[in-house]
Amino acid sequence: MKVGVVVTTYNSPRWLEKVLWGYENQDDTDFTLIIADDGSGDETRQLVNRFVSRGKLNIVHEWQPDDGFQKTKILNQCVRNTDCDYLIFTDGDCIPRSDYISAHKAFARPGRFVSGGLYRLSMAVSESVEEMDVVSQQVFDFAFLQQRGQQRDFKKNKLTRNRFLATCLNRLTPTKATWNGGNTGCWRRDILAVNGFDERMQYGGLDREIGERMSNNGIRGVQARYSVITLHLDHSRGYENEASWKRNRAIRNLVKSERRNWTDYGLERTSRFQN
Repeated sequence: MKVGVVVTTYNSPRWLEKVLWGYENQDDTDFTLIIADDGSGDETRQLVNRFVSRGKLNIVHEWQPDDGFQKTKILNQCVRNTDCDYLIFTDGDCIPRSDYISAHKAFARPGRFVSGGLYRLSMAVSESVEEMDVVSQQVFDFAFLQQRGQQRDFKKNKLTRNRFLATCLNRLTPTKATWNGGNTGCWRRDILAVNGFDERMQYGGLDREIGERMSNNGIRGVQARYSVITLHLDHSRGYENEASWKRNRAIRNLVKSERRNWTDYGLERTSRFQN
């Protein structure tokens, strides 16, 4: 299958650089990296061009003008323009472990989407990550992170490389296999079947909403939060607001109560539902 990794970003070149180091060091290099850029400026464009010139990644830079938080629109643009069969969705603040692509491929199944995991770094540790930390993969070693100031908790088990332990934890976790914007993989045809992302939605559950429509359409999640891993770099969320959450909750409530598997506000504008 032809795999594309869709990485969202907005004016965060320092974090995006650390993420791109991760993709340069994958053990499976057969993928296209699609930068879903929600209106970043020249610094991000220059960074992407620099990584293109390094020649290690097959990069497509999808960009749209800055019009506030419009993640769903740039994601639909990426889905619309790619010819990849299988798409992995993640963010420009999530550093992938070296087995990220190969792990996603191993979990890919017809009629399923893969719900991966992320391990959240503190701001101090996030800022300390250097290129050699990613190249050597020691940044995925909890002992190394602890030396940098990361606090110990149960979630450090997400960093395990023991496949048996990871499989057991995937089965035992009470967390549902939901669509997570930071780490989910699915077939492009399954996204087309529900008309992509709902472009009315801004920050606050927009990723869960498409997963709920896909579930209503018979596509179920596979739990892989301990097997398909990224490190989440800390950051502020100036785009978060209560009005956005309220609007998004209303949309999701209709999807759930009416078991909707389609949006009129996605890849194609249609009238299957009247709102």
